Amino acid sequence: MERRLFTEDHEAFRRTVRTFLTKEVEPHYAQWEEDGIVSREAWLAAGRQGLLGVAVAEEYGGGGVDDFRYAVVQAEEFARAGVSGLALGLHNDIIGPYLTSLATDEQKRRWLPGFCSGETITAIAMTEPGAGSDLQGIRTSAEDRGDHWLLNGAKTFISNGILADLVIVVAKTSPEGGAHGLSLLVVERGAEGFERGRNLNKLGQKSQDTAELFFTDVRVPKENLLGERDGAFVHLMTNLAQERMAIAVAAVTAAESLVELTTGYVKEREAFGRPLSRLQHIRFEIAEMATECAVTRAFLDRCIADHAESGLDAVHASMAKWWATELQKRVADRCLQLHGGYGYMNEFPVARAFTDGRVQTIYGGTTEIMKEIIGRSLLD
Repeated sequence: MERRLFTEDHEAFRRTVRTFLTKEVEPHYAQWEEDGIVSREAWLAAGRQGLLGVAVAEEYGGGGVDDFRYAVVQAEEFARAGVSGLALGLHNDIIGPYLTSLATDEQKRRWLPGFCSGETITAIAMTEPGAGSDLQGIRTSAEDRGDHWLLNGAKTFISNGILADLVIVVAKTSPEGGAHGLSLLVVERGAEGFERGRNLNKLGQKSQDTAELFFTDVRVPKENLLGERDGAFVHLMTNLAQERMAIAVAAVTAAESLVELTTGYVKEREAFGRPLSRLQHIRFEIAEMATECAVTRAFLDRCIADHAESGLDAVHASMAKWWATELQKRVADRCLQLHGGYGYMNEFPVARAFTDGRVQTIYGGTTEIMKEIIGRSLLD
């Protein structure tokens, strides 16, 4: 089915992304997986290629194009290449909107040039050892000390946690306010009392540094408050729709790529004296997965178009995230099965896709949370 979502400018950008992946990522990816972290040089290369801050104003070094379809192109190409470690999507599509929409002019001058050049790598610290999707459970606190905030607490599962130069921390600034007493504070590399823990040993996405962060009496300047005091809940809810869309885009693209890969494999692999593709069960499996991907893609493209034009509501973003990531999980499992013993070998792309993709139904809001959001919209 022909897609009508993109213009020639988008396709030109797609070619730029593919060239970048071929030259700057794929030759180094095996080493990054072994090291558990990507090279900072890759971030600088991404900046030089104009892949960072596409939606940031040109005066700060960005592309000056506020069109979510460029983020979609980049997410699709990274997912198709199977290289999840270099988290440009997190930087651009999840953290970027906080800086462009909430930062003051002075903050933009301080942070956005490095954001766009790759010199300043970013992270957002929300999850805690005892609080994930439940914002009311956040215990990290920031006490108003006049000219600064005194920040104390711990975060975990923080993507870019080791490399990050700038971390947006969700902290409790009004203890009695619950989820509505939270604020966003920006902590910069080198702040006294800010320490990084382990680079966590994950099931998949080995080259994507994911860390524990600790804050002990960290003095955060008042000018590093991002957005409104006690306004984090609204700020987070506003940006979560785009985060979930970005995850959904990567999920359906990964599923499509796995179906394509497995289709080629079953045509070549023989059993009982003939290709696997001659077996009716195999043909049915491929037919089912291809159809599920096509139907999901049609819904997702509509959501992308809506978001690019006027923003997407939380309910449809939750539908897209839930459905696409669960599809990716099912497809990865079925494609691995169709590869047989070879599918269990790490040198086969399907094995890495199986482990790398498993987290998709967890971060950005679990499948269960997505269903709760959808259910409340229909029943409350």
